Amino acid sequence: MSTLSFKSAWLAPEGLESVMEQDLNRRGITIERWHGRLALSSQDSVYCPWALDIWHQPEVVEITSIRHAAETLRAIQRNWSLYAVDCFRRASLIQERLPPVKAAPLVFPTVPPSSPLGAWTLLDAGTLLFSATKSSPFVNGTPEFVEDRIGPPSRAYLKLWEACTRLGYWPQPGEQCLDLGATPGGWTWAIAKLGSTVTAVDRAPLDPKVAAMPTVQFHQGSAFGLEPETLPEADWVFSDIIAYPKRLLALATRWVNSGRTKHLVLTVKFQGETDHETVAAFEAIPGGHLAHLAQNKHELTFFWHQPTN
Repeated sequence: MSTLSFKSAWLAPEGLESVMEQDLNRRGITIERWHGRLALSSQDSVYCPWALDIWHQPEVVEITSIRHAAETLRAIQRNWSLYAVDCFRRASLIQERLPPVKAAPLVFPTVPPSSPLGAWTLLDAGTLLFSATKSSPFVNGTPEFVEDRIGPPSRAYLKLWEACTRLGYWPQPGEQCLDLGATPGGWTWAIAKLGSTVTAVDRAPLDPKVAAMPTVQFHQGSAFGLEPETLPEADWVFSDIIAYPKRLLALATRWVNSGRTKHLVLTVKFQGETDHETVAAFEAIPGGHLAHLAQNKHELTFFWHQPTN
């Protein structure tokens, strides 16, 4: 029996390990060990928006063979995803003895997988760390999509696809949407492809191909200079604009307080040091939450939904 014991594990995005550790420290969590990008603690699990994936029930087992490792996992459940840090050959041989996980690229729009998925790794050749439950339905918290390499003017559309897939729903035909700070139009393109009407707001013009889409309207101006009351009510408000987090917080607060939209999906982008106080302020907005998407860089995505009576 292994003497190691952990109650929680968080998988950091590549290059953002220190940011995630700072966030966890603010939440009272001490990381006792790093295994690659996986942060391990003997304290109870808490939500961290910077984590790609959170392992809720980590267990440590000493293994005597490849077969022993695979049988240990198979005795618990069917579907397991590997996070490999080292011992790659041994981990691969264990993986071959497990049922394959169907992780084909997703065709958007689609709901996330619903089958239970656990996660595992080798701490060393004789030590298996696994968790039967985790926060993300995707392998290592990273969904893959069948990409469109012709239509959109930039790859930013993948961020919107991932956001909507995580939600499990997205703009519908006939719904009214706003895209604030839209240029060149990657998000506008993705919204319009869903059949929704989208008003794109930016000082600079949209990519001509996006501007020509039949459900796209363009409003030239600053996303921050417009009050919600000056624009039509929208079912959804989206923004992937580059802005200081505090300025975006003020924008989000105005829309939430206006009562003129049902959903917000905004990218909170950080320049230089991470503004953890503004992260906490976003989290304090009733009906909202933050998450780091696989498509995010040094940024978080803010989701908000109008409460239902």
